[in-house]
Amino acid sequence: MDELLLAQEPYAIRGASFEVYREMGSGFLEAVYQECLEIEFRHRKLLYLAQRELKLIYMGEPLLQT
Repeated sequence: MDELLLAQEPYAIRGASFEVYREMGSGFLEAVYQECLEIEFRHRKLLYLAQRELKLIYMGEPLLQT
């Protein structure tokens, strides 16, 4: 069976996500959780890129919504 190239990263990301949920609970907007995850990733020394630009195209035309 093929090995996962980055086997430990999914566990680290889930752990960070669970920690944010444990600390903050539910009911906030996505932006709040994103900022919390960025903090948690920094604490855990996980590399990440926040708010990457996403270019979507539908039937050859670029979308304004991302």
